[in-house]
Amino acid sequence: MIDLQRLRILREVAEHGSFSGAAQALLLTPSAVSQQIAALERSLGTPVVERTTRGTTLTAPGRVLVESAGVVLAELVHAQQRISRLAEGEAERLTVATFISGGQLLLPRALTGFAAAHPRAEITVLEAETGDSLALVREGRADLALVYHFDGPPPVRAGDRSGLALTPLLDDPMRIVVPAAHPLAGRGEIDLADLAGERWVQGCVSVGELLDGYAAIAGFEANVCCRTTDYGFAVSLIAAGVGIGLIPSVSLTAPPAGVSVLALRPPAPSRYISLVTRQGRAQPLVQNLVQGLLAVPGEMGLA
Repeated sequence: MIDLQRLRILREVAEHGSFSGAAQALLLTPSAVSQQIAALERSLGTPVVERTTRGTTLTAPGRVLVESAGVVLAELVHAQQRISRLAEGEAERLTVATFISGGQLLLPRALTGFAAAHPRAEITVLEAETGDSLALVREGRADLALVYHFDGPPPVRAGDRSGLALTPLLDDPMRIVVPAAHPLAGRGEIDLADLAGERWVQGCVSVGELLDGYAAIAGFEANVCCRTTDYGFAVSLIAAGVGIGLIPSVSLTAPPAGVSVLALRPPAPSRYISLVTRQGRAQPLVQNLVQGLLAVPGEMGLA
């Protein structure tokens, strides 16, 4: 059996790159850290760190342990919190991390039924982008996260050692939004190349990078005149005639007056929205909210 305190110490050694750095973080002496790592190696029968005059580096077995350490320790923290709440008769708590448009448009629909079914549950919602949300779930500070990615692999893949599980929720095609008076307004479908020379309103940093890549494929360079971090704000600027934008479909379920929404012919980008939980059997509250979220796309006519 691996000693959990030694596992914590190894994680600090990996983070700080030396016994002295880990010792300072843990309020121990370097000698005590060295002794604990040596004891861990004896119990495993293999080295977990390589010691040099410049510090320490992990061996392959050491990397396996550190990759698992965060998950194991987070699960223990989470279990201890739940046990304490049960012992004290407190209501169960559920913490959800979400990006802005997911929090505005998808999460409330699921929470309405969830709150009615679990009136004593205490719900906390944290606004965070995908990378931060994954860390919150991995460390046990959130129970569930709504995350997204564009082209390329998802942020959590089967078989990795993150300790996280990903459940696809929705394919969210990107649409072109133009002012109602734009010459292309009312066209059902267009090519991205039709938009060369336009001024663009950027709804988030990631979309800016996405637009640059697809514009290059279409043979032009996007002229971004406004940069925002909120799709609703971006659409309001488009309605005012400032420019055009590349906006996810979910953010256009109720587009304001003054804009026209157009589909793109392939190759066309999409946003992929998923749910992330910790691996293993989730607590009933998490399972219930996951099921509620999985029903939302159908309720919104987006499935």
